[in-house]
Amino acid sequence: MIISASRRTDIPAFYTPWLMNRVRAGFCTVPNPFNRNQISHLSLQPQDVAGIVFWTRNARPLLAHLPELDARGYRYYFQYTILDNPRLIDPKTPPLEQAIDTLRAVAEHVGPQRVIWRYDPIVLSNVTGVAYHLDRYAAIAEQLASCTMRSVISVLDRYKKSETRLRRVAEQGITLAEEPVDVWPGLPSLMTGLVRIATAQGIEIVSCAEEIDLVRYGVRPGKCIDDDFFFAASGVRVSRAKDAHQRAACGCVVSRDIGMYDSCLFGCQYCYATSSFARAQSQHARHDPLASSLLA
Repeated sequence: MIISASRRTDIPAFYTPWLMNRVRAGFCTVPNPFNRNQISHLSLQPQDVAGIVFWTRNARPLLAHLPELDARGYRYYFQYTILDNPRLIDPKTPPLEQAIDTLRAVAEHVGPQRVIWRYDPIVLSNVTGVAYHLDRYAAIAEQLASCTMRSVISVLDRYKKSETRLRRVAEQGITLAEEPVDVWPGLPSLMTGLVRIATAQGIEIVSCAEEIDLVRYGVRPGKCIDDDFFFAASGVRVSRAKDAHQRAACGCVVSRDIGMYDSCLFGCQYCYATSSFARAQSQHARHDPLASSLLA
């Protein structure tokens, strides 16, 4: 079993004490996000966990605990998001240099083969167009060249739960591109430029759950929870079965997510996992690090 920690929230950034308590207890419980009366009991014993995928924008709280995870025999890798969007879009993510320093520290401990840099999602707008993203991607890639071997990209998918927030962002001066991504006129120059930058730094670039064809620009479809990546990074063979609970374009293999929605505090305006920032703050405030579930 692969544990995803987590697509639904940033566990390393905000819930590391809970995670480590569950690791030491050897299990956690996960309510069904659509029916909280339906609760799954998941073993976190090392012999039952093929690997852990950590999704984060700030692994600093978890960093000191990595030696314990190693000693207990866990295999894991990081999906580490670093962007440099305007604060109106990403208001509470770590400052760029701080984020880069933390990723470097993680890579120093686990090796670059176990850190995947996510430049995801790419927000296309009147102020974050082709030139903006190529400039920021190049600046970040140059600093991460020795810390990662893969970069994951995707263009923003707009979700119903984020539309109200994005309209408010537009009222403050950042208007998202209206054209469908596959006919957006800047797409070829953006994608070929990203590939050129990544290749120059020795970084493989892949896409995440993109329905549009990016292979023609040199971006192959990737798997964020990746059986081949696990084997290359740790020698562990995991199931190659596609996760049927993910979108059709998602190539990820089967995993179990231990996070919960409406619990992340980063406040990214496009976030699909948070329908209410106020609810996320309230649930974080009520969070019990000793409980078996992330949220009661």
